[in-house]
Amino acid sequence: MTTDPLATFIAALPREGRLLGLDVGTKTIGLATSDALRGMATPLSTIARTKFTKDAVKLAEIIRKEAVVGLVIGLPLNMDGTEGPRCQSTRQFVANLAGLAPQAGVRFADLPVLLQDERLSTAAVERTMVDDYDMSRARRAERIDAAAAAWILQSALDRLRNASRRPE
Repeated sequence: MTTDPLATFIAALPREGRLLGLDVGTKTIGLATSDALRGMATPLSTIARTKFTKDAVKLAEIIRKEAVVGLVIGLPLNMDGTEGPRCQSTRQFVANLAGLAPQAGVRFADLPVLLQDERLSTAAVERTMVDDYDMSRARRAERIDAAAAAWILQSALDRLRNASRRPE
């Protein structure tokens, strides 16, 4: 399981294939997928957290079903860019996935992982849901984690696209 920096992540990816974005929280994991050409992120679903291994099995089933070739996981940095307890929890989540035996036909240790800054992702998504779609609080609660995962994944897709445009 390769993680950061961006160049290492890019080198570990096949030329095409879907990425799965994760917004890992204490109660839920928001999920989003990219298209195979990695141009656009789309909210997918939310996994209600239970036990780690059960969550990993659900995640593996989605990875297999969606033919995912890499993971983009939101890193909840503090506003000043430092890492706090939530970052440690996210890094531990990644390490735990890497250490698992194959689950539902997926070997997590073989998937490249990019940790993507997720500062303000939920706030940005919630603002859009209220301002542009006039969603009720209950409706936002159902969709916000997957939408935040899509925001995180789209940020990473934009970084990937910009990195590929830079001269060598």
